Parts: sequence; structure tokens; C-alpha cells
Amino acid sequence: MAVMKPKASILVPCYNEAETIGWLLQAVAGQDVGAADLEVVISDGLSTDATRRVVEDLARSWSAGSVRIIDNPARTIPAALNRAIAASTSDVLVRLDAHSIPAPDYVRRCLEALAATGAANVGGAWQIRPLGPGAMAEAIARAASHPLGAGDARYRIQGRAGAVDTVPFGAFRREWLARVGGYDESMLANEDYELNYRIRRAGGTVWFDPGIRSTYFARRSLRELARQYARYGYWKGRMLRRHPASLRWRQALPALFVAATVLALAAAWWWPPAVWVLGIQWAAYLLVLLAASLAQAIRSRAAFLILGLPVAWGTMHLAWGSAFWWGLLEGLGGRNRS
Repeated sequence: MAVMKPKASILVPCYNEAETIGWLLQAVAGQDVGAADLEVVISDGLSTDATRRVVEDLARSWSAGSVRIIDNPARTIPAALNRAIAASTSDVLVRLDAHSIPAPDYVRRCLEALAATGAANVGGAWQIRPLGPGAMAEAIARAASHPLGAGDARYRIQGRAGAVDTVPFGAFRREWLARVGGYDESMLANEDYELNYRIRRAGGTVWFDPGIRSTYFARRSLRELARQYARYGYWKGRMLRRHPASLRWRQALPALFVAATVLALAAAWWWPPAVWVLGIQWAAYLLVLLAASLAQAIRSRAAFLILGLPVAWGTMHLAWGSAFWWGLLEGLGGRNRS
């Protein structure tokens, strides 16, 4: 008797995610398509915390379907995903994150959107939430879902349905991943964006459906936020060497702002009026941040956002923009960084 393929394979890269991976697996078990029609492949980078124990405990109580852990000794996200793809069996591959909680209808809506649109990859909207308590954690989560922190990325700002340049995570047709060669394991961040760029270049459609919903947990501190956005910026700079046409205006602005600041500071050594140019640039920037934060604070009746949002936005912009130039210049120099 032939074994039926699951409707979808859930692929989860992880490393030391004991705090949140249980929430993800419980959400997957509660999918309205039925857990019996799903398989879950956890690609673990040899976690040193309780991640494996959490997964194994939940797997034993899983009433239907299957949960497997495979090793990812490379400890990178694209390598984890490629190994999970190879270990999975369904024709539809749903990439999720250990920091996410999909809505109960997430998988069903992904399957429906793939069927209705013929897209190569579909994804939906993030409901961004703070991972920990405190005003700063809340401000970071709100900053990440505002246009000043997300630009025109529809999955963060809840835009309309349609073709887009990228979606978070994604539900892929296996045939498209085979066609473009899977994830690029040299890209240690921005791996989803880079894959979606190659899919679009190959003629596939990346589709955003706001009805596909998941909760995503933002970083809890400014240090974690700065590290996250520096990693994003660095690898976007590296990606541009390979795909120069992939840059979008929302990504270019922080890099241009940082470049203008550095150039004005350098010019001030021999052209003193550059200090005034720098002052005008930063005054305008801070005015925009404060005006936007004041509007959000009034709307939410949360006074802490007046300062919390500008600090979070500034951290995102400066970390991303500075690391972008580092990655671009290092890439142009022919150096590789693992």
C-alpha cells in the first residue's frame, strides 16, 4: 500500500531556541488542516540548551503526523533549510522560524493561496510582538512594524495582497526550490530575500496574502536589535555584489544616510560649512522620528513610545546602514566571511 505524502512539510531551522520552539510546535499541532497531514523537520545546529529535549517531549505527545530532528553541523540558517528540504517528503514546503507562532489557519491559507495564484512562494503578515517584558521590548516590537522601521515591506505593515519582492518564511512549491537550487549557503543572512530574488528572476511569482498570519517575536533589547540589523545590513551589502539590481529604496535609505553623515564629518576638516549640512541632516532626521513617535504615543496612549521608538529606529537605521557599507566594501575586496 502506497504511503500518502503529507499535505505540507514544516521546515524549522533552529539553534538554542528552547524558550520559543515549544510555542511553535504547539501552534503547528493546532493547524486546522489536521496535524496528521503535516510533517515537521527541525534542523538543529547541535543546540547546547534544552531545545532538543523540548522538541522530543512534544514529539512524544504528538497525536498525529511526525516530528523529526536532523543535525545541522554547519550551524547556519541556509544550510539548515537545505538539509530540511532534503529530509522532507511533501511537494509543499513551509519554512517557519522558532521565533514564530503561525495562526491556526496558516498552513491551510498557504495551500489555498498557492493553488489560487500559481505562485512559486506565498507568505503573509507578521504580527510583531515583544519577546520579553518592559517598555524597550515593546518599543522595539512597535518600531519593527512601522514604515520607519520596515519601509514598504507589506508583511510588516499589513499591506494589500499581491506580488512582492519577498515574504517572511514562505510556503514553496518544491519544484521551484529544485529549479533555482535551494538556499545559497554562502548567504548567512538575507537568505530568504536572496532566494526569492532568484525565484523572481527565473520567472516565478512571490505572493503576499494578508490573510496568512503569524506572530513573530522581536528582539528584546537594543543590543540584540543592533546585532540583528547589523547582520542584515552586512549580508545585504555582500548580496549586492552578486545581485546589484536587488536593492530597494527602503534598504538604500539607511545606507545613504550613514554615508552622508560620514562624508559631512570628513568634509568638515577642510570645509567648515559641512558641519551645518550635517546639523541640518540630523535635525531633520530627528524631527521626523520624534514626530512619528509622538503620533504613535498619542494613538496608543503610551508615553514611553515618545523616546522608545526613536531610539529603536535609530538603532535599526545606523546598525543596518553602517554594516551595509562594511559588507559591500569587504565583498568588493574579494574577502569571504563565514
